[in-house]
Amino acid sequence: MLKTPLKTLLDTLIHHFTKERLVTLILTADEKLLIFMLEHENANDYKKHFFKTIANSLVFNEKALLECLEKYLEIRKLDRSFTRFKNKIGLFSQEGFIKSSELVVLNFPFKDNVLLGNAKDNNTKSNELFYHEILHKNEIDALLHPKALCRFEMHGQGDLQSALKDENTNYLIKGNNLIALHSLKKKFAKKVKCIYIDPPYNTGNDSFNYNDNFNHSSWLVFMKNRLEAAREFLSDDGVIFVQCDDNEQAYLKVLMDEIFLRENFVASISWK
Repeated sequence: MLKTPLKTLLDTLIHHFTKERLVTLILTADEKLLIFMLEHENANDYKKHFFKTIANSLVFNEKALLECLEKYLEIRKLDRSFTRFKNKIGLFSQEGFIKSSELVVLNFPFKDNVLLGNAKDNNTKSNELFYHEILHKNEIDALLHPKALCRFEMHGQGDLQSALKDENTNYLIKGNNLIALHSLKKKFAKKVKCIYIDPPYNTGNDSFNYNDNFNHSSWLVFMKNRLEAAREFLSDDGVIFVQCDDNEQAYLKVLMDEIFLRENFVASISWK
């Protein structure tokens, strides 16, 4: 895992070139900028984040560096305080700034974060941990890196080893669902026809073994992280059903429009 955070890499570039000049150097793929990154003591980190290998050749990823720099400068503009930044309403949506987009998006504190959201006894009080997409990229990469699933048990008839090789085998996985999703993504990407989820309703009195008393923004981050991962599993003709109550339904609808696109919405089903 890389030890140098993106913040340090960007600060180094800004200090050496100035932020005004740096943008021009990136857009022109200036030789001075490329040499500086490739010969720097953190060259491996610069290569990891801002270069890609194509046909055994190292190619500068201009878009990746520009996007990181743009978001980082916006954060610094908020008085250089991450404490203040994390309490601001979300500034970004997908590929760019909200102010430059015609899309309707849902904005909330911590939107640019990953929330682990471990299942637990509702009687146990705990603080939810957030990892910021830019400032904690290394931690997020380690958290969401595919993990080995172990301690398999066979329920029903058949051979366990054969079942593990069968694509039609059903799995019941005990563990953190966000980590499980990212661990299964490579095997099942674009192959799932139907997804049904029944998340905590954020009502404060559910008996489900999650922290069902998230504050509003924490619940939205919790859902956003998992819905974005679930989207990668759906086949082109796949469908996703999400069960919830009126407490968060309206917000969830806008969030899902943003992730799955509004034109793909089918219907809301209500019952008593």
